[in-house]
Amino acid sequence: YVASVENFSEHPLGEAIVNFAKNENISLLNINSFETLMGLGVKAFINNDEVLIGNIKLMSNNSIDNIPYEVINRFSSEGKTPIIVSINKKIAGVISIADKVKEDSLEAISKLKQLGIDIILLTGDNEKVANFIGREVGISNVISDVLPHEKSSVIEKLQSENRIVAMVGDGINDAPSLARANVGIAIGNGTDIAIESADIILLKNSINDVFNAISLSKITMKNIKQNLFWAFFYNIVGIPIAAGILYPFTGHLLNPMIAGGAMALSSVSVVTNALRLKNIKF
Repeated sequence: YVASVENFSEHPLGEAIVNFAKNENISLLNINSFETLMGLGVKAFINNDEVLIGNIKLMSNNSIDNIPYEVINRFSSEGKTPIIVSINKKIAGVISIADKVKEDSLEAISKLKQLGIDIILLTGDNEKVANFIGREVGISNVISDVLPHEKSSVIEKLQSENRIVAMVGDGINDAPSLARANVGIAIGNGTDIAIESADIILLKNSINDVFNAISLSKITMKNIKQNLFWAFFYNIVGIPIAAGILYPFTGHLLNPMIAGGAMALSSVSVVTNALRLKNIKF
């Protein structure tokens, strides 16, 4: 039942369940309806049976009792996300899914800290799971149990403190936050809506590319400032000479052909300096 419902979901946790079912050669059923409940889970009907799959909030909102808190807490303390399943308003089971931390996450976060960037782990997972993952990747500032609109509110609060916020995400729940942030960064294998909401898309699906994108942006801005400086310097010196400022002192005027050539040379120097960015490798 769960795999059949999650087959219609774009959530990474749902994808994990479907992949597991396929590996176990479990046949998927036809479903009568499907609904995504943002920040809570999903709802569907199979053979007139109501199937709810999601978190504790989803079960509480639907007045479902006998939630196995002991099992949920045990999974959470192990750093696993508990997915609660209800069929016809009765708890049918709990599935635990562990997020596999990307191999380069710890390295990428360390590099970002070296740039002086404050890093926040902003997640809809419960506090125990979030803190477990935070410790594993070296993030001490963890905000958990937030709904999609609450993620956006956290970003808005940071912006109200005159902070520039970059948001990295890949799921449906991240889309409002990606759109709200000063810079939205989507993982390339994320959901379509997350990619549409982002300003930057990491095609290699590597969190290290967040550091690379920021580093490249800093280098590009430095290059732009260099070009502006030399363009202004060149024109401040060159235009008065072309206008004849030296004539009272030397009796010579600048040949228009030489002036035109010098102007073209300034453009060549600016473009050449900008082309150096092609040589940057990460």
